[in-house]
Amino acid sequence: MGRGSLRIYLGAAPGVGKTYAMLSEGHRRSERGTDCVVGFVEHHGRPRTEVMLHGLEQVPRRELTHRGAVFTEMDVDALLARRPAVALVDELAHTNVPGSRNAKRWQDVEELLRAGIDVVSTVNIQHLESLGDVVESITGVRQRETVPDEVVRRADQIELVDMSPQALRRRMAHGNVYRPDKVDAALSNYFRPGNLTALRELALLWTADRVDEYLRAYRGEHGIRSTWQARERIVVGLTGGPEGRTLVRRAARLAEKGAGGEVLAVYVARGDGLTSASPKELALQRTLVEDLGGTFHHVIGDDVPDALLEFARGVNATQIVLGSSRRKPWQYVFGPGVGATVARESGPDLDVHIVTHEEAAKGRGLPVARSGARLGRTRTAAGWLSGLVLPVLLTLLLTHVDADLGLANDMLLFLALAVAAALVGGRWPALACVALGCLLLNYFFTPPLHRLTVADPRNIIAISVFVGVAVSVASVVDLAARRTQQAARLRAESEVLSFLAGSVLRGEDSLDALLERVRETFAMESVALLERAGDTEPWRAAAQVGPAPAERPEDADVDMPVGDHLALALTGRVLPAEDRRVLGAFAAQAAVVLDRRRLVDEAGRARRLAEGNRIRTALLAAVSHDLRTPLASIKASVSGLRSDDVDWSEEDRAELLQGIEEGADRLAHLIGNLLDMSRLRTGTVTPLVRAADLDEVIPMALGGVPEDSVRLDVPETLPMVAVDPGLLERAVANVVENAVKYSPAGTPVTVAASALGDRVEVRVVDRGPGVPDPAKERIFEPFQRHGDAPRGAGVGLGLAVARGFTEAMGGTLAAEDTPGGGLTMVLTLRAVTPDPEPSPSAPAAVHGGGDPIPEKAGPS
Repeated sequence: MGRGSLRIYLGAAPGVGKTYAMLSEGHRRSERGTDCVVGFVEHHGRPRTEVMLHGLEQVPRRELTHRGAVFTEMDVDALLARRPAVALVDELAHTNVPGSRNAKRWQDVEELLRAGIDVVSTVNIQHLESLGDVVESITGVRQRETVPDEVVRRADQIELVDMSPQALRRRMAHGNVYRPDKVDAALSNYFRPGNLTALRELALLWTADRVDEYLRAYRGEHGIRSTWQARERIVVGLTGGPEGRTLVRRAARLAEKGAGGEVLAVYVARGDGLTSASPKELALQRTLVEDLGGTFHHVIGDDVPDALLEFARGVNATQIVLGSSRRKPWQYVFGPGVGATVARESGPDLDVHIVTHEEAAKGRGLPVARSGARLGRTRTAAGWLSGLVLPVLLTLLLTHVDADLGLANDMLLFLALAVAAALVGGRWPALACVALGCLLLNYFFTPPLHRLTVADPRNIIAISVFVGVAVSVASVVDLAARRTQQAARLRAESEVLSFLAGSVLRGEDSLDALLERVRETFAMESVALLERAGDTEPWRAAAQVGPAPAERPEDADVDMPVGDHLALALTGRVLPAEDRRVLGAFAAQAAVVLDRRRLVDEAGRARRLAEGNRIRTALLAAVSHDLRTPLASIKASVSGLRSDDVDWSEEDRAELLQGIEEGADRLAHLIGNLLDMSRLRTGTVTPLVRAADLDEVIPMALGGVPEDSVRLDVPETLPMVAVDPGLLERAVANVVENAVKYSPAGTPVTVAASALGDRVEVRVVDRGPGVPDPAKERIFEPFQRHGDAPRGAGVGLGLAVARGFTEAMGGTLAAEDTPGGGLTMVLTLRAVTPDPEPSPSAPAAVHGGGDPIPEKAGPS
């Protein structure tokens, strides 16, 4: 009997429609005549899911009693006895009630598969065992029910049930996932947009890896060797040298540019096991690759290019990253090198990147126009060798060969040697060759032989022509070398000046980056931008890079003054005069960047002064109206009570006294907010942070609002928070008063608190008109009143003071939309971690469903 097949519907979170998709699959198979039954499906009271059960045969569940309560689980024995072709089994990661046939539902599914029954199941991404720590760091909830990754990976088919976070939250707000009394708690905690987005990304990436496994298996079965560029997979060729770390980082940056990019570092060792690589360096590179999310591979191969290409095609790579060769120029006579060979044989389906490593990145300096270095030391040495040795060898050859070629032909042969020496070594080796050739021609081949005299005047003309042609060729070659060197230098200078012009146009203001570019361009050890306030003032460093920078221009190897009180100081070597022009451009740009940075700072100070002026103007307006209004009310009431012309009744007196009291309270509240904002602006708020219970502090903050206007939900089981109780009370009071002010009459404001990992959130929920997204930050600015708030409704300081106090305690205060309309203020505080106390272990709680929300958190 063959093993059954397993199909899994994978979701990012509860409510995306996994169970609905599984039941739809069951209906499709039943309509095709397949014997399909429901082994276990939990609809959690969702009407649409419950309707999908109609028309499908359901195997009765098994009842079990645990701790006095009755639970139902899937009856595996009944399913094995029924032996359907397909069984629908929901919640693969579910923990069975003690006393069941197996501890986990995935073990029940394994039994069904071994019996030859096909199974269709569901699971959420957060229940995968390998992702437990990741999910906990995102959501603050540790998943108690998990399934081994290998169980899910062995599935014959995995289908992702995807839904955007916004669509899922709308589905929840409409009551399609949880009961109405659980919607607010779910949306505020586990089902926040950030959590759902991160879980969705995990599900997509995990599914992509599984699809990649299918693709590799298919390519292997069909012997496909060409690259299918379904995703960016970058292979980094390592030699064990220090440049490998640069290559790995470059490959990681390339991978980041494409969604789902992957980095595979490979080191090719010889088949005999011998290696010249440093084991310590390879270990460091392996750690770096793994830290960047890639993998390290060690392969054997005597032919490095062939082994590298074989590995790249085997993993379906799209790009190969290699370092520039470290070989000497003369070593290329033994072959083109690994990089050139891989680039030539990679074909059109593999891109090869040759990256300069850190040896080159230290800076080779601008080309220097020194006469001895125009053609390079190797060519110069070869030129002198050919100019001095080849004429002697030619003379030996002509004198020992019994062939009279004639003086003209002998001169042409020596002229060819002079031209060769000029082409290889330049002017001076050629001139040496000419001088030596003249002596040899005169002594061995010009009559009279073996004497340094010339008998025939025509031979003098021939020798003179020989010397003139040789010298002309040498001069032309030398001039070409000089022009090439000048062109290279001018090109380097133009690139530097182009970089500086581009940085000016882009408005770059990083002094450190500019000085680092100076250090690399001129191959210096350190660079410092020094400035002083006056001619007699000491120098100080405005910015510096590199070890042991110069503290004064006099201490530097190279100094470039910029005006009277600014200088660029370089240490490392003395620069030639021609480099100072480019260095002067760098110095001028450094001065511009320094001035721009200071102008930006001054603009920031100007903005702060303007903000202060705006606040003072608003304060004057508040004093002239909002503060004068309650004063006028108090003044009128007091004047009326003191008047002898009116005989006030007791009710009238009580009303006037109440008005005086209300005006005084309002005036005290406004003045208190003004004083608090003044303290925040001057930085004199010093919180006394200690551990406090929210269920003690928050009720104290509700004294200024009517009793029936707030619904409080602060559990006593919440952890303590690190706050200043006085500041927290003021912050919560201001937020609640603002929410009550904008809530519709008869609709209470909800103040709820919950714990999420190492933080505690206090949410103040109102059902008012809400605030559009662009204004959510603006409402926290001083003297801002959103919408059409009437004059006299406050000076707009309540939320600004609340956020200031919250941030002073290390917390945050933000505004969110209330599902269904309104505004929710979220005050996040740091929880105090209690000291661990030893306690006897207790069995984990058992529940019957995988999707309902557990206490304070999310799905288990």
